[in-house]
Amino acid sequence: MNAEATIDRRARLLELPPVLRGGFRPFFFLGPLWALVVVCLWVEAMAGAITLPTALDPLAWHRHEMLFGYLGAVIAGFLLTAIPNWTGRLPIAGWRLAGLASLWIAARLALLFSASVGPLTAMLLDVGFLLVLGLACAREVLIARNRNLPVVGVVLLFALAAAVDHAEAIGLLATDGLGWRGGFALVLLLISLIGGRIIPSFTRNWLMKQGRTGRLPTQPSRFDLVTIAVTAIALASWVAGLDVQATAPFLLAAGALQLVRMARWSGHVTFEEPLVLILHISYAWLPIGLLLLGQSLLVPTQPTSSALHALAAGAMASMTLAVMTRATRGHTGRELKADAITVAIYALVTLGAALRVAAPWLSLDYLLLLRIAGGLWGGAFLLFLCSYGPMLLCKRPDGRP
Repeated sequence: MNAEATIDRRARLLELPPVLRGGFRPFFFLGPLWALVVVCLWVEAMAGAITLPTALDPLAWHRHEMLFGYLGAVIAGFLLTAIPNWTGRLPIAGWRLAGLASLWIAARLALLFSASVGPLTAMLLDVGFLLVLGLACAREVLIARNRNLPVVGVVLLFALAAAVDHAEAIGLLATDGLGWRGGFALVLLLISLIGGRIIPSFTRNWLMKQGRTGRLPTQPSRFDLVTIAVTAIALASWVAGLDVQATAPFLLAAGALQLVRMARWSGHVTFEEPLVLILHISYAWLPIGLLLLGQSLLVPTQPTSSALHALAAGAMASMTLAVMTRATRGHTGRELKADAITVAIYALVTLGAALRVAAPWLSLDYLLLLRIAGGLWGGAFLLFLCSYGPMLLCKRPDGRP
């Protein structure tokens, strides 16, 4: 594409509604909105107050929608925003972006009302969204001959995991939980891969800006590759349901290596800037969850739910909120500095995750603890929508796309 055509396309971006000018705008709004809806419906269904109109059992629906629904939206928003930076190409915007967002919405509604529309229709829409997203991103990366094609490949594997989860739910596959465990593991690997890039980089940039060059994060090395490899092996063993004695040591080793890895990123000196600190706190849930998961396999009395929620409500939710707040501020022309509401978002999601993880060990009413944890966690997403929603839906203050 020549320079004149590029300038013309950039000018045309300003003619679009702000919400359709970049992938982060619709998906960073829709994802948290749906997460809030899912948590509220799930808590009420658990209490027996409502009956969900889905063909799936409530737990399977809740798990699928938080994993492939909410996280699918956040992954879409992240990739559609990151790929133009990776490739130098203009973002997917306008009618193509509107089509992707509409397909995601249709999939969410089809899953929720699958008792009426049918599970096969829901499956086609749900998997179709992830496939279209993956292929659209692959096209952009291949045209630019960019090195990040493996990251895009994870999206296609994520689509496969979603398809398996649907097939298991409607009886087409006899496996038990292979789909959601596969999708779960892929997201954790993305956190390990991308988190390992952005956290030390953002920390280093912030420290250098402060003139504090004495203790900078270490550069990526073979140790990082070994840590990611051990984590991948551990998660693959867990997904495949291999022997406990073979899987648990890998999970424990992966958790320990991830703790050492993040200790090399100088997170303890970032308390002055919550926008950076939250990245370290979010990543810390990954080794905690891996260690708890390994322990739960070796000690049957230890609840697996705590390990899974450390990884989901902890690592996945807090990391996505950390990335969404930072990316939204940066791409809408705001200062990269956390205000009081942003700090409250981080505090609520962290406290909600911590309470959900600790709930099985506390001598209090379990359902009450789930409601409080859900309220804290949901409060984080509500605050995000109230504070960051206008940034996502409205024009930049400086008038740029």
